[in-house]
Order: sequence, then C-alpha cells, then structure tokens
Amino acid sequence: MLQEMTIKQVAEITKGELLGNVKSNLISQVAIDSRQIIHPSRSLFVALKGAKADGTVFIPQLFELGVRCFLVPKNYKTKEDTASYVVVEDTRSALQKLAEFQRNQFQKPIVSITGSNGKTIVKEWLGQVLSQKFHVAKSPKSYNSQVGVPLSIFGIEKDHQVAILEAGISKSGEMAALEKMIQPSLGIFTNIGTAHQEGFESQEQKISEKLSLFERSKLLIYCKDHPILASKIANTFPEDKLIAWSDEPGSDFTRSVKIRDHQTKIFLLKSDLSTYTFQVPFRDPASIENITHVLVAALTLGQSSESIQEGLHHLKSIDMRLTLKPGVHESIIIDDTYNNDLAGLKVALDFMQQQRPKNRKVLILSDLLQQGEPDRVYSMVSDLIMNYRLDKIVGVGQDIARIGTNFPGKFETYLKTEDLLDVLDPEQFTNDLILITGARPFGFERVVNRLQQRIHGTTLEINLNALTHNFNFYKRLVKPETKMMVMVKAFAYGGGAVEIANHLQTMGADYLAVAFTDEGVILRKHGISLPIMVLNPLEESIDLCHEYALEPVVFSPEFFKKVNQYCEINERSLSIHLDLDTGMHRLGFEEKHLDELKELISKARHLKIASVYTHLVGADEELHRDFSLEQILSFQRMKSELEQILPTDTLFHALNSAGIAAFPEYQFDMVRLGIGLYGVEVTGKYGNSLRSISTLKTTISQVKTLNPGETVGYSRKGALPQGGKIATLGIGYADGYDRRFSNGNGYVLIQGKKAPVVGNVCMDMCMVDVSDLDVKPGDEAIIYGEQISLKELASRIGTIPYELLTNISTRVKRVYYLD
Repeated sequence: MLQEMTIKQVAEITKGELLGNVKSNLISQVAIDSRQIIHPSRSLFVALKGAKADGTVFIPQLFELGVRCFLVPKNYKTKEDTASYVVVEDTRSALQKLAEFQRNQFQKPIVSITGSNGKTIVKEWLGQVLSQKFHVAKSPKSYNSQVGVPLSIFGIEKDHQVAILEAGISKSGEMAALEKMIQPSLGIFTNIGTAHQEGFESQEQKISEKLSLFERSKLLIYCKDHPILASKIANTFPEDKLIAWSDEPGSDFTRSVKIRDHQTKIFLLKSDLSTYTFQVPFRDPASIENITHVLVAALTLGQSSESIQEGLHHLKSIDMRLTLKPGVHESIIIDDTYNNDLAGLKVALDFMQQQRPKNRKVLILSDLLQQGEPDRVYSMVSDLIMNYRLDKIVGVGQDIARIGTNFPGKFETYLKTEDLLDVLDPEQFTNDLILITGARPFGFERVVNRLQQRIHGTTLEINLNALTHNFNFYKRLVKPETKMMVMVKAFAYGGGAVEIANHLQTMGADYLAVAFTDEGVILRKHGISLPIMVLNPLEESIDLCHEYALEPVVFSPEFFKKVNQYCEINERSLSIHLDLDTGMHRLGFEEKHLDELKELISKARHLKIASVYTHLVGADEELHRDFSLEQILSFQRMKSELEQILPTDTLFHALNSAGIAAFPEYQFDMVRLGIGLYGVEVTGKYGNSLRSISTLKTTISQVKTLNPGETVGYSRKGALPQGGKIATLGIGYADGYDRRFSNGNGYVLIQGKKAPVVGNVCMDMCMVDVSDLDVKPGDEAIIYGEQISLKELASRIGTIPYELLTNISTRVKRVYYLD
C-alpha cells in the first residue's frame, strides 16, 4: 500500500506525458508484474523492459482484467481510449521517481544496509529484534536492486514506525539512484569483500560507491576491525556521524565474545562506560559479526536491552530464505518459516504461483505479529490471498481467524501450533503444493518437519536467484533476437531437472534440451510446456516423442529414414533437429551426406526441421580457437546448402556456453546454454561474473580423538601421525563424493576453515581432520559451494566440473531457495 495519488500526480512526479482517457481514480498500488494485480481499478502498471519480458506485452491482458492506469515508454503505441497512459522516456527511472516521492511522505527513521555480505540477514534480524518495540517495515527478501528498492518503499505504510531497506549494487554509478530513493537516517555498512568486484575498477572505488548511500544519513554504524573499510569511512565522514564497534578498546562500542556449547555471550561496553550483555543462539564468526551490527543499531534507535534480548530469543542461525523442499507423497513444501509481514507473504505467494501445477495449493500461515491495527492488516491479508486462488488455508493464532469468513469451506484455524500438530496427518497430502509461512514464535519448522520427505541428511541446495543471475548474464551477451536453448540433461547437471526447468520456463527460456526421451517425458508429466529437444533418442522411443511432443535429434541418414518411416506409417507429424558433424566425430551428418540429406528432407512430408546445429569441440580453450573457427566455417557451408530447401523459420545454432563467451559473432538464430547456467565459466573470460548456484552440504555425525599411530578407515590408509581429532561426515561415494578425494586430495569447509579428508572415502561416510577446530556432532560441513570452487576440486582429482555436478546421487535431497 502507498499514499494514494491520481494519474495526473503520477505524470507530474515522473515528468511524463498524460494520454488517453484521463480518470480521477485514486491509485493505491504500483505493480510491475501482471500476476501481482490485486485491485485492478486502483492499480498503476509500470511496463518495464527486462531480460525476461517486455512489460508492454501484458497491457491488453491487464486492460481485460480491469487495470486502467499505465506507465509506458515512448515507443509504445496506446490503443485503448478508455485507459490512462503516462508516457515517459525510461519507465525504470519513472518508477524510481515515484518511490522517491513516496519515501518523502515517511518522516520516521529509515535504516539502510549495504556491504558485500550479510546485508539480507542483518536486515531480517534487525527487523525481528526491532519488532519487539516498533511497527517495522522492511525490504522483502533481498529486494535491494534498482527495481527491488522502489517496490520495498511502496510497502512502507503511514503507521510503520521504522523502515529497514537493503541496498545492493553490482557496478559503478548504481548507488546514486538508490540513495535518492532511500535517503537513510541511519546506515549500516556490513563489510567489504570480492562480490561483484568485476563491476568496479578497484576495491576502493567499490567502497566509495557504497558509502555514497550515506551522504545524507545522520549516523553510520560499521566495524572498525576491517582496516581498509574503516580507514575509508573515517576519511569520508565527520567523526560525530560515525558509530564504530570493535573488539579492541577505543571505539563507540567495545565488544567481547564468549562462546559456549550452544550459545554465545556478547558483551558491549559503550564509550560512556555503560555495559550490555546479550545471549545469541549461534557460534560462527559471520553470524556473530552480523548480530553485533543489529545490537548496535537497536541500541542506537533507543530500544532497551531487555526488549532486544526478547527479540534475540526468536532468531535462528541459518539464512532467511524462501526454500522449496520435497514433501510427503510427491508434495512440494515452500518453507517460509521466518516470515512475519505482509510484503514477505506477497513474495511467498508469488513464488508459489510460479511453481509447476500440483493437485492443490495449500497455505499454512500464522498471525502477522507487530503489523499494526488487526482489522486493517487482516483485511489486506484476505485481499492478497484471494488473488491467488488457493484450495485450502490453515491459520494459526488469535487474529488470523478474522479472514475465515472470506474463504468458506477452505479455511480452518487453530489457536496454537501444537493444536495444529495434534491433528496434522501427512497422509492428507498427496501431490500438493504447500506454502508454510509464519512468525518465529509459532515455530512452524515443526510443521515443515512433519510434512517433509525424509530422504537423506546430506542436501544439495540450489540458489534460484543465482540461476536467474547466470541466465540473465548470458542473455545479455547475445542479441535480443537470439533464442536461448538451455541444457537440463543429466538431471539438470545434478541440480534436479523438473524444478530447474520450471524456473527456466518462468524466466523466458525458448527451448530445453535433454539427453534421453524419458527425461523429456518426466518434464512433460510435471507441467513443463517449453519445446524440448532430445539429444540421444532411440528408435523405440519415437512413439513417446510424438505422444509427449518431444523433438528428437536426427544424426544420420539411417536414423532419418527410420523416423520418417514411423511418421509415414502412423500418419503422424514430428519436429526434429539435425545434428551436423563438423569435427566432434561423435554423432551427426558429415558434409559428404548433404546431397542424400537434402533428398531425404524433400521427401519427408511429416517431418518439420525445427533446427540444424553443430557442436564445437574446444571452444573453452584458446589452444583450439583455430579449429573452432574451422568448425564454424564448415557449419556455415553446410548451412548455406540446407537453407536452399528448408523453411525460413528453421533455426541454426552452434554455440554452447563456452562458445557464447568465445565467439559472440557466430550466434546464428539460437545458442545453447549448459554448464554456464550452473555457475561454471569454462573459458575464464568472465570468471567473476557468474554465481555458484549449488551448495552441497552435510553434517558431522561424530567426533573422535586419535592417539599417535592410530589409523582411519578402510585399508588403514588414513593416519594422524601426531594424533588429533577427526569428524565423521554423513556423505560418501554413493552420494557422489568422489573416492579420489581420499587421503588429503579433498577437503571440506567447517566453520569457514579447511578440513582435509583423512583415509579412504567410504560408501556412505568420510572422515576429515578437525584437530584445530572446535566442532561437535550436528555442525555443518560444506562439500562445495561459493567458497569452494568446483574447478579447483575437479583439478585436484584430474576431472572436470561437469563430472562432480552430475555425480550427485538422487538420494541426496535437493532444496531450492530464493536468497
């Protein structure tokens, strides 16, 4: 909700031209996604042009829905004379001007957070702590971008007492627009690292850019123990504007930390000698640093230490994120068990809407605590939910029952989570999509645990935001008219084909590719409607290709004849793709086959040639550049011949992930994105531009102390000559952890530190050296992820990242999340 305004005011604020049938209707919602319209007659739709879609395409559909106010770019030709249009040069800039106007209506404190790491978690934790005293607005999830910040501002309402906005940038020049919108009164700079370093000339430039967010802020909180950052801040701002904390004496707050078995005590000594003691439920250095920022900010905003500690009781040490988990009986759980506000609920419902079709859509939610006057809040909750056409709603708490009358036959309510758990039967759920969202005091993780599928303690976490980032990165490297085919073969490189394919479908991929027909059948059975190319079809699978609208690759005259014969005998049509061999010498038509191929095509009445392609052998290595160019020239010659008899809509493509980076001038009609989507840039040209999408993690099962001379594991291969400690991890080669990592060739990260593998990797377990670490059973171990490069791990055992990714066993649980 935002301060109501007319379309004339929108034109004035954005300096746009007002066209069409101008109405005086009040606008109370700004939307950039056609699926997010709740009150059409009171909504302004901003038509942004992004990597996925052009917003103007949805205007006719929105007009039918009842939307009558649109913010559009100059090149859009207005059609409906019953609608109002504000025409501007740049709709994103206009959106930001609207946000700046709305922010200026809010005269209470705005806290803004930036830095390289920890922004989202500091924002979430600070919101949780402050909500013990204040009515808090905060950015949903990680809405910290040029578009995310305006949407966050539109969520600030007049009865909020403090707002917390996250600000993130990836290149120079971006922070100025965010500062104009946010205008923070209190700033927090978390830390500085290497994230997005490629967008800046130097780390100093990146710090300066981020610090520009706080030019007009009254106060800035930072840790003095980061020397480069502290020096830059001290030289940029006057001392009376700064609130520094440090583990060394002499700062505004001096910190002392005592770590116990299950919790940590943090002591803060203020410069006026007042002291504060807090207990927090985690032990790792990153979380302790993040929570210290929270403590200093809460104290600065006037919250009592008793109230702060009450908020700390509800924190949990894992990242707050929207997570997709396998549930019982083929159900899918969306875990949002940290959410406690309307903006977060909206994000979760949008995420739910994007998932593949299931039997039912079920929402389990708690009271929204500290959100203002209940009648108004739950009226808004009801309006929001109504837009998503849910099949069942379960409410927990005293106030949530207020929405029940709006959902007759679909709503059931319980006073406490325990009451729900008493009757919650997993057998009631089959092939359902279940969103579980609630405030921390309700402990909804118990509901998730009841309905979650039990597979394995080891998990592979897939970051869907990172996947989106990588897809959009490659999208920017190709021309707007170039189509994007994405490889989801081999279980989407180990990531889980169905969920990743569904996400790609929402992102606007043009084609998918699988290795075998049964992979395509599974995607179709789970609601994937994109065209799907099958790389290695068998003759006996052609019938399935027809039944499930899959498009087989045809790679030889003999196979072409078999596919054509099937279609002629059965009077069926089929789209196919032709593989041309220009040097791979694996499958494909060679140049000597072209005359025969053209004759076969001319006689094939039932076959449509959807595309013709080749595969580059060594696009990832500069060593093979000349050979790759020879392949491309060979492909161009064959293309010229085939074009004489093929329809003009036939697609030609040659570039894989490496080719997109190495040979952008040869994009043809389509490119094929594979390993790059999953975060591995094999050419080295854009090494820092991609994000790792997956983190493989497990937990410590047991910790043992070894005496000198004792051995570890099968064949007594492992030893700690001086004695020490080992931790046994619940992952082995049956999970895909390669046996070649045995005996120190591999390592894992525990508490951010390397723990080398000791002895042979077993089928279901492995052991690591933790002699220098303070660890206990249940602690997390990272096998690979952002801090452990797949390239490095692969090179350690003489293989390639593809093998490590695709080897992860299906018994390892895949969990998908938005960070």
